[in-house]
Amino acid sequence: MDFNLTEEHLMIQQAARDFAQNELLPGVIERDENQTFPTEQVKKMGQLGFMGMMVDPKYGGSGLDAISYVIAMEEISKIDASASVVMSVNNSLVCWGLQEYGTEEQKQKYLPGLASGEIHGAFCLSEPEAGSDATSQKTTAVDMGDHYVVNGTKNWITNGNTASVYLVIAQTHPELKHKGINALIMTKDMPGFSVGPKEQKMGIRGSDTHSLMFSDVIVPKENRIGEDGFGFKFAMKTLAGGRIGIASQALGIASGAYELALKYSKERKAFGTEICNHQAIAFKLADMAVNIEAARHLCMKAAWDKDQHKNYDVSGAMAKLFASQVAMDTAVEAVQIHGGNGYVKEYHVERFMRDAKITQIYEGTSEIQKIVISRSVIAG
Repeated sequence: MDFNLTEEHLMIQQAARDFAQNELLPGVIERDENQTFPTEQVKKMGQLGFMGMMVDPKYGGSGLDAISYVIAMEEISKIDASASVVMSVNNSLVCWGLQEYGTEEQKQKYLPGLASGEIHGAFCLSEPEAGSDATSQKTTAVDMGDHYVVNGTKNWITNGNTASVYLVIAQTHPELKHKGINALIMTKDMPGFSVGPKEQKMGIRGSDTHSLMFSDVIVPKENRIGEDGFGFKFAMKTLAGGRIGIASQALGIASGAYELALKYSKERKAFGTEICNHQAIAFKLADMAVNIEAARHLCMKAAWDKDQHKNYDVSGAMAKLFASQVAMDTAVEAVQIHGGNGYVKEYHVERFMRDAKITQIYEGTSEIQKIVISRSVIAG
């Protein structure tokens, strides 16, 4: 075991940290308050290679490992979780899914633009009645020979209005249940494709979350990913990697909140000394530091499993389950350490607290992660 980062990993960490401080921090409070999508910042993330980190260079990507991705996600998420979720969906769900399971023609057509950040993608699985129960797809893709006709609604889609490429999960053979589901590549310019109003969210308010509606959308057969009926397996495999991205986002939120709390505790005085010298605060900082380090190790282990081509379903679920809880707990305590100032926007930690909650919900709730982990534990 070697717990040291390589020189390349350290360079990626520094590049991500510099970008976050110089490009994301200015205006982050205003973007959150006004629900403004970070358009220019996302373009710059693409130019720096953060939007296609694990994509093969022959398709315009950075060709980096999953550990590099975790490192960059943590640094970006320390400052702006709204920007990091765009990065996570594009990398973990859209680019990886296409590269791993798409045809060569699909890869050549879509990956260069996605990896460069020129365009970005969306992953469309959740529905009004199919959140955690992803098998209950009501969106249909009727096989018409050389094309599908798609009808239905998708909910809570990150990058819902700003994306150019949409990976849509739909039911083709209801009698086969989850084995009759397909994954289709769709674009917004397809007739019958419409975007609903932007969701009014508690956190990650700068990210672009919408419902999507499909009314007799014609999708060519060549836009299907994998064999007929592969869609559910595609979604589960892709989400397993996505959980590493969201775990890393949660880790970054926790790290960002902790760093602000530590800094504030060394500046704020009460009862004649800096509050970090009071055991009540010092113990909070100690708990934060331990939990964040444990979450980081779980994220790195899941990424290492992925890089080593091992099964990472359970390690990814563990990382997301634990890191998301650490994000929530750390953000709440960071607000507490800031006292009244923690309730004020200019100190950032209230935003971290709001942003942290979604990491326990999207790409599989904490309860779903426990199902994944418990099944593995019981099976031995």
